[in-house]
Amino acid sequence: MNNTKEAPEKPALLTELMSLLAKHELVYGQKRVFNRVLALVMAELFAFGRHTITQLLLTLGLVDEDWSAWYRIYSEGRFDEEQNGMVMLGEVLREVPEADPFVIGQDGFHVPRTSLTMPGSGWIRGLLTAKFKPGIQRGQRFVEASWFTPMVNGYSRAIALRCLPAFTQKSVACEETEPQTEVEAALTALTWTRQGMDGAGRKKQVLVTLNDGSYDTLQFWSELPERTVGIVRTARNRCLFALPTPDAHGNRKYGDKAPAPHIWLQQRKGFTHQDVVVRGKTRPMRYRVEGPFVRDELPDIPLMLIVVGGGKRPKGSRRKNYLPCFFLVSAVLVDGVWSLPLPIADILAWLWQRWELEVAHRAMKSGLGLGEKQCWNDTATVTSVQWSVWIYALMMMTGYRVWGNDCGARPPGLW
Repeated sequence: MNNTKEAPEKPALLTELMSLLAKHELVYGQKRVFNRVLALVMAELFAFGRHTITQLLLTLGLVDEDWSAWYRIYSEGRFDEEQNGMVMLGEVLREVPEADPFVIGQDGFHVPRTSLTMPGSGWIRGLLTAKFKPGIQRGQRFVEASWFTPMVNGYSRAIALRCLPAFTQKSVACEETEPQTEVEAALTALTWTRQGMDGAGRKKQVLVTLNDGSYDTLQFWSELPERTVGIVRTARNRCLFALPTPDAHGNRKYGDKAPAPHIWLQQRKGFTHQDVVVRGKTRPMRYRVEGPFVRDELPDIPLMLIVVGGGKRPKGSRRKNYLPCFFLVSAVLVDGVWSLPLPIADILAWLWQRWELEVAHRAMKSGLGLGEKQCWNDTATVTSVQWSVWIYALMMMTGYRVWGNDCGARPPGLW
C-alpha cells in the first residue's frame, strides 16, 4: 500500500552484525574472499544441521557451483585468526574505560575426534564417560582466551578473542603448529593481548587474567607480561614462603615456611564476610587474605593468597555445600606495603564469572558444531576450530551491543 504509515526498519541484530563484519574487511586481501566469508557467516547462523562446509553451502543454496574456492578459505590460509582477533580486540577495548581493568579468562578445551591420523589429535580422557569409570578417546586440545564484559547486576559474558592450539608432544604431528602446553598457549595469548592494548594506546590500563589450577606453574608466573595481574586457583597444599625479614642475611631469598592454604581454614578468626551479586542474586562469601608469599624457585614474585571458605548452597541445588577454594593473586607494592591489585569485592565477583567460559564452550560445541567441519590438511585442522570460535565471538559481541549484559532479556538460543 502506498499510503501506509509503517516505516521499514532493519532488525537491530542484523545492523550491528553487518557493521561489525564490515570492520574485518581490511583483513582480507580480496573483496571476493571477504564476500565468501560474509556468506559463510550467515550460513552458520541459519544452518540447523551439522555445521560442515557442505551443509553451509547447501544452506546458501549453492548446489550446482564449484565448491573449491569455498574450501580454500580454510585450507589455504584465507582466514587469518590472529588479524581477525586483533580487530575484535580493538572493538572490545572501546567498551572498557581506560581507568578500569581489562579482564580476560583463559581455559583449555578438547575437540572430540575419531581419526587416528588427523594432525594434532591424540588420546585424551573420555569426555562422555562416567567419573567413576573414566575412559579414553581421540581429541584435540585448544586454549581459548575470552574477554569478560563489564559486570552489570552480576551479569557478564565471555567473548572470545583468540583460540590457540595446544597439541601435546604425543599427538599426531601438525605442520601448522608446534606442540605446546596449555600454559605456553595461554602466555602467547596474554602477550598478544598486552601488545594489542599497548598499540591501542592503553599502556596504563591493567590486564587481568583469570585461570584455573592447571595454570599455577612456575612458567606461568615467571613469564607473565608486564602490567598484567594473574588470578589463579591454587592447590590446597601449595608450598609457600614468607618474604625475608628486614634483618635477614643478604643472601636469603625466602622467609619462614608459611602454612599450607587449607590450614587457614582451621582458624576461625580472621575471616571476613562479603556479599557478592552474581547474576542478579546475592551470594554470601567468607574469605581471608594472607601474604605476601613467594613460591619455591620464584623468590622475586610476591603473591597474595585468598582463601574462600565453604558455605551452603541455595535451596534446590543438587549439592548442599560449596567447597573451599584457594587463589594466588599477583601482589602490588603500594606505599611500601604489598597488597591486592584490585578491591577484594571485585576479585570475588570476577571469580564467579569464570563459569561463562564453560558456557561458551558448550554453546560453541552444541550450537555452532565446533569440530564438525571437514579437515583434510594441517591448516584446515586448526582453522576450522578457530573459525567457529570467531563466529561465536561475533554473535556474542552483536548481542552485547544490542541487549547489554541483561541475560534475562535475551531470547532462547545462542543469542
